[in-house]
Amino acid sequence: MNRTVERYLERRTQSAQWPLEGDPSGPSRSIVVIPALGEYPGVMETLADLAACPESLDTLVIVVVNNRHPDAASAEDISLNRQTLEALQKWDSDRLRVTWVDASSPGLELPEKDGVGLARKLGLDAGLQILADLDQLQTPLVCLDGDTRVDDDYLPALHRFFESPDRWAAILSYAHPIEGDPQQQAAILCYELFLRYHAAHLTWAGSPYGYHAIGSAMACTGQAYAAISGMNRRQAGEDFYFLQQLAKTGSVDLVEGTTVRPSGRPSHRVPFGTGRRVQRFLDGDEHEYSLYHPASYEIIRQWLQVAEGAPGTSEQLLATAERIEPQLQSFLVGQKLAPAWDRMCQQSPTPDALRAQFHEWFDGFRTLKCIHYLRDSIHADVPMFDAIDALLERVEEVPAVEPNDSLVNDLGGQKQLLAQLRQL
Repeated sequence: MNRTVERYLERRTQSAQWPLEGDPSGPSRSIVVIPALGEYPGVMETLADLAACPESLDTLVIVVVNNRHPDAASAEDISLNRQTLEALQKWDSDRLRVTWVDASSPGLELPEKDGVGLARKLGLDAGLQILADLDQLQTPLVCLDGDTRVDDDYLPALHRFFESPDRWAAILSYAHPIEGDPQQQAAILCYELFLRYHAAHLTWAGSPYGYHAIGSAMACTGQAYAAISGMNRRQAGEDFYFLQQLAKTGSVDLVEGTTVRPSGRPSHRVPFGTGRRVQRFLDGDEHEYSLYHPASYEIIRQWLQVAEGAPGTSEQLLATAERIEPQLQSFLVGQKLAPAWDRMCQQSPTPDALRAQFHEWFDGFRTLKCIHYLRDSIHADVPMFDAIDALLERVEEVPAVEPNDSLVNDLGGQKQLLAQLRQL
């Protein structure tokens, strides 16, 4: 067994406390992990989608049925989890091989401070053990959710992608179904427009972190999973940090030929993410029709161009940052760029090595912190459709509809604009 994988399995898993149930034996060209919290009967529809895929019998599914202690979980979720466990025990394995982890029954609940991050980790860790036993560490561990639907090309597309021996990690195309009453449709549209605007603008700026961090649309090889020390245990944002670590250690590429469809239902379960953002919109907690200022991405673009050019000493680098924008320099000083840059230069024998170290330091999280710093100091958020218009001009796209404030009340126009952003 690979030493990195062996060390991870010895030190970082909790399989004794939450063992895998069901029969995992059989061929595995992929292992799909689905955390399920109060997802009955929807999770069974997700399993039916997977069973309908060609090559489904070459796939193993691990469902992690989870909730925290009853003092910190809803009675409804616990009841639905019990129904999920009962349904899994009756599942026909001739349709699809399904196993599960019970992190819901009395005495097996997740700790109060944990959530979906730990639930994903339990399933992915179990999957890694299976791949290690099979000596198949290039086989993908795939993240899906219990409220997400997939098409029948889902598994074949994943298998084709990971047939290449140099694969490391992947994201998949996604599209939230625009459904529900007009207010809920507006909430889903608003959130996905924000996601796509931000990712496309980061890509335009030259950031290697310009991908979509959607928990139900990511995958990596078993080797990659162990190399980044597995999934983090966060209650929310686990997908963002997971993909960031994968991007720091290898290539995160797009699986073509399929689309996952995460639910856009409202939720109070986590502090951010799709469900929380939709719920916030419906509650009217914040003005949602605004986006980060396009000028902030221009500053990021210029900064990345300078830093990738290996401009010499930290003093020279900070001086150039000040010429780009004084508030950028202020942010970088606060982030202690100077000692970090000096250390990078000492540890990097080649320009490529220095570039890699820089992007590991100025990662997706620090990029977002920089944008927030610029927002709070000089470039306040701007109206959503003005911002999208600026993005489309930068990528030389003619808007599908005229972006203006009247689109706030035009769901049809927003759908056309979203369809265009989905193609970027």
